[in-house]
Amino acid sequence: MDQLPLIPPPEAMVGSLSLTLRIWRQADPGSAGAFEDHRLEGLSPDLSLLEALDLLNGRLVREGRRPVGFDHDCREGICGSCGFLVNGQAHGPRARTSVCQLYLRHFADGDTLVLEPFRARSFPVVQDLGVDRSAFDRILAAGGYCSVNAGQAPDANALLIGRDQAASAFDTATCIGCGACVASCRNASASLFVAAKLAHLGQLPQGQPERARRAAALQQRMAAEGFGGCSSHLECEAACPKGISADWISWMHREGRR
Repeated sequence: MDQLPLIPPPEAMVGSLSLTLRIWRQADPGSAGAFEDHRLEGLSPDLSLLEALDLLNGRLVREGRRPVGFDHDCREGICGSCGFLVNGQAHGPRARTSVCQLYLRHFADGDTLVLEPFRARSFPVVQDLGVDRSAFDRILAAGGYCSVNAGQAPDANALLIGRDQAASAFDTATCIGCGACVASCRNASASLFVAAKLAHLGQLPQGQPERARRAAALQQRMAAEGFGGCSSHLECEAACPKGISADWISWMHREGRR
């Protein structure tokens, strides 16, 4: 949770963009929440949305008010820590873009941006825009470890893997576990997340010994965590910042019947 805002350098704060941020504020999981409006003036279009929140939090701290809580880490679109709804869309309106890589130049002067947390029973709100996504960790833990020892680099390189096979496995391995697929699905399904994690190892030699057991275990744990079934509306694919194909969900269901 972001409690100590990171303030961009002064030269990054000067601009001509004005935005209203309508932000969901909820102090803790047991409290009622409500939207608050905050007007930011003179923003540089080169600021990211998270940097705009940093500026707002700096102002709130100076006023003796609680800053807005939100999740983040790398701010480079690779860790999956960030994520909330921007005008009803997970990560905002830009395709294949995580919210930390969403820049203000993608909005018009005077716009109102509605920021709210991912809405899913399995992602309970922790505070404001931050949710608890530890259900994903428990799903992965249910898969267990990979028993194949690839050894050190020279030994691992001796295990030949075709280019197309490696590229396909890498495409699914790019899943960052942000939860946008869950937030965009009408059934709050984690099918795309689980499918990507299964397809990563399921396409490589190292993943073969536990392949069938892992497929069953991850899908069973997904249901136990309260995620819904796939609705086949493909919103998960559209919201995924890494553009992972929903075709892997069909692959996952076939894996479960191995």
